[in-house]
Amino acid sequence: MADRVTICECFARDGLQHEQTYVPTDAKIDLIGAFAAAGFARIEATSYSHPERVPAFRDASTVLAGLPRPAGVAYKATCPNPRAVERAITDLDAGHGATELSLLVSATESHTERNMRSTRAGQWERVTEMVRLAAGRFRLVGVISVAFGCPFEGAVDPGVVAADAARFAELGVDLVTLGDTTGLATPTTVRSMFTRISSEIPDTPLVAHFHNTRGSGLANCVAALEAGCRDFDSSLGGVGGHPAQIHYGGGMTGNVCTEDLVNLLESEGIDTGLDLDGVMAASRRCEQALDRPLHSMVARAGFGLIGGRFGGKVEENV
Repeated sequence: MADRVTICECFARDGLQHEQTYVPTDAKIDLIGAFAAAGFARIEATSYSHPERVPAFRDASTVLAGLPRPAGVAYKATCPNPRAVERAITDLDAGHGATELSLLVSATESHTERNMRSTRAGQWERVTEMVRLAAGRFRLVGVISVAFGCPFEGAVDPGVVAADAARFAELGVDLVTLGDTTGLATPTTVRSMFTRISSEIPDTPLVAHFHNTRGSGLANCVAALEAGCRDFDSSLGGVGGHPAQIHYGGGMTGNVCTEDLVNLLESEGIDTGLDLDGVMAASRRCEQALDRPLHSMVARAGFGLIGGRFGGKVEENV
């Protein structure tokens, strides 16, 4: 297993896009600042989605302009189309741009049509144009949605996913994310997919992005880790998933809980580079921002035995 991993904290984008309640801009900036203070080296900060279609991110440029910029912290923004990249370039030229951009494809035609309002061929044309527009000014992350199963078409051919990953690599992206959009992956399919694609594009790191729809998120993270993956996406409190206005998948479609993933990795002796007290402080702030308890078990119980000691405080029962 890897002895050091990087976790990208996705609460502020993949988390909040699923929320019905709008989180004010200042609150987003404060939360992302808390993530940076906890030691997250990669933070998904916002999306350049159309402000009327995904109103949660109508303040994308304002959020980026207000963020602290500590050394070693990369902020990521999602870009669904070339217009989004143009907006990212405008912000970069203004001095407050994102460090990374996510470029999206789906492994099936049906999901592409519903999620991107395009065909797969059409979306790949967009992605090619986005890479051209970015012109090497950002770290690029190619994201493959429904990589382990589609809610509309069922099983997904691993060969299609591998070909998509190779196409991203040929375009020169820096990372390729394999997304389990509605929690259909299993440890066996994860281990097989990551092993195959890593061997086919060995110079392009893979990112594991699992949703916990069916309770297998952490098990899938372990499988990816065993297959050599060193980069993971997760969200504090396990919030997020697909946009709230898109109805598919059923159940709780949220991401793997960051708190629980950090606990598992650190308990196994795998360094996340994170300050555990800072992670718990950020977790509490996320619950305050959404005004409800979230889904992390570690947020309730505290960190377990890490380095031979309890890694977090828990209150005694009375």
